[in-house]
This record gives sequence, C-alpha cells and structure tokens, in this order.
Amino acid sequence: MSASTVILLLIVGTVLYLIYIYNRLVSLRQSADAAWSDIDVQLKRRYNLIPALVETVKGYKNYEAETLEKVVKARQMGLNANSVKEHEQADNMLTQALGRLFALAEAYPELKANENFLDLQNQLAQIEDAIQNARRYYNAVVRDYNTRLESFPDVLIAQRYHFRPKEFFELEESEKAAVKKMPEIDFS
Repeated sequence: MSASTVILLLIVGTVLYLIYIYNRLVSLRQSADAAWSDIDVQLKRRYNLIPALVETVKGYKNYEAETLEKVVKARQMGLNANSVKEHEQADNMLTQALGRLFALAEAYPELKANENFLDLQNQLAQIEDAIQNARRYYNAVVRDYNTRLESFPDVLIAQRYHFRPKEFFELEESEKAAVKKMPEIDFS
C-alpha cells in the first residue's frame, strides 16, 4: 500500500468519524427536544384541568379566594412560559398552590367527598406522575447531550457548529423540601 493510499484512508476515516460525531450530537439534541415536548404536553394537560378544579372549589361558599388566585396565577405563568427556567418556576409555583388548595379541601368534608373534585384530584395525580417520568427522561437525555458537548473530541464539533447546552428541568431546593413535608393526600 502506498503512502498516498494510507493518507487518503486516514483522511476518509477522520471525515467519517467527524460526521459520526456530528450526527450523534444532532440525535441527542433532537432527543432532548422531543423529551421536552413530552413534558410540555403533560404540563398543558395539567393546566387544562385547573379551571375545572377552580370552578369546583368555587362552588363551596367558604372557599379561600387567595388560594384560588395563586393557582390561577401559577397556571397563567405556565401557559406564558417560553423557556425551561420559566416553566420550572411556574411548575414550582403551581405545585405549591395546588398543595395549599388540597390542604384547604381537607377542611371541607363536603368538598372532599365531591365526586368531581375527587376525579380531578385523581387526574392531577396521574398527570403529576407523568410529569415526573417525563422530567426524569428529559433530564437524563440532557445530561447525556451536555456530557457529549464537553467530551473530547465531540467538543470540537460542538463548538464549530454552535451546539449549545440544554437546561435541566428541576425542582427548586425549597420545593424539594416542601414536597417532603407535604401532608399525604388520600386520592381514593
């Protein structure tokens, strides 16, 4: 084999490897975008349940308007969110507001026994589980993507073609503590 053939094979091999790296980064970026889309769908499902929940609670004469206002405000923040951080803030705010709303319902036995309210609580619990699963998957894909962006030789391709790190979708530290302290709510 001549020296020019070896050099040509090395060049072709290097180009093919660089193409492989680029395609792997594109694939991970697309997976992260698809995973975010799954989170977005679940968040929208939850936001769509909020008006029905608010109306059900409003049907009881002694409801606390401030608690409902916080739920509605958090929902609106979520609907208007444009970035992962904005969604994260709205999600944390909504989780806290819903926690207060369900704690409030404990004080009203007739509301707590209302079939519509129980059904909405059950649907929200299912959506919360779906959001947590989607969040875990998204964060795993983002971790893999961001790791590739910082790994050699991928970092060379990532910088050259302007691949940018993705943000994780996480609970705030205060929210993690609030979840641990939240009273158990019986959805049965």
